[in-house]
Amino acid sequence: MTDTQDPNYEAELDEALANAEAGLDADSSDLGPLDTMIAERDEWKDRAMRAAAEADNVRRRTETQMNDARAFAIQRFAKDLLGVADNLERALMAAPKNADAGEAGLVTGLELTQKSLLQAFENNGLKRVAPGPGDVFDPHLHQAMMEQPSAEVPGGTVLQTMQAGFELFGRTVRPAMVVVAAKGSGPQGANPYGSAPGANGGTFDGKA
Repeated sequence: MTDTQDPNYEAELDEALANAEAGLDADSSDLGPLDTMIAERDEWKDRAMRAAAEADNVRRRTETQMNDARAFAIQRFAKDLLGVADNLERALMAAPKNADAGEAGLVTGLELTQKSLLQAFENNGLKRVAPGPGDVFDPHLHQAMMEQPSAEVPGGTVLQTMQAGFELFGRTVRPAMVVVAAKGSGPQGANPYGSAPGANGGTFDGKA
């Protein structure tokens, strides 16, 4: 069998199928060519599906390799710039809240510089990771520095971000340093020995 099909192949196959369904080809000896064409059609369909699947796999592999190459090329440079971003954030945290006109202009300049730097990071695939209170702890992106009890967020979730992290094309460049709520935290876990209903409708004090 060659890879070149007769231009009338589809029309002949459709006609043969229509005749078979209408009962025009009643003689079983005449069904040989029809079976051959059906088998050839199925083979071409299988080839097309395999080719489409292979093309999709090649596209995905190429995309992954390109992202890996790009990430490797800028990862060291990105790590060096993280120190600059950290210093800007520390300067903003130490800035006075009620600054006069001169100091307020300086603070505004720092804020604009930080915003521009983070935007440049994001434009190149470097994203800031700073989970808020109650966010799910992700061991791939977060590093737990300590545990503290909390009445606001459930146990095992992020209570506070001590230092923001960064990821590059889905890969962690630096994990975010976080404080995690201790087990039993949250509105329901403030009292681990909470009262439980008794058998007679009263309450049972677990601390007793």
